[in-house]
Amino acid sequence: MNNWIPIAALHEIPQLGARVVKTDTQDIALFRTKNDQIFAVKDQCPHRQGPLSQGIVHENSVTCPLHNWKIDLTTGEAQGPDEGCVATYSTKVEEGMVYLALDAESGI
Repeated sequence: MNNWIPIAALHEIPQLGARVVKTDTQDIALFRTKNDQIFAVKDQCPHRQGPLSQGIVHENSVTCPLHNWKIDLTTGEAQGPDEGCVATYSTKVEEGMVYLALDAESGI
């Protein structure tokens, strides 16, 4: 069962930008795409732990600012030829508010 936590108004996250949510155990990057989709992933590239929140958002992916690894925001998977995965988290937008799902499985 998900606990939906309100994070921010949609307009507070810039299009093609990010916002970081700090929890007791990790940082989570929330990304807003050009068409207002919201994705949440652990704010740490699987390669050298670069801050994905500082990367470039394009379509449904982000490019890590350190070594240009491209991460699919829907799956958390690094795109070929790179290999690795970052944790993803459920989000939803209701009445202009962005929510993040927190549960026992996510560890946050």
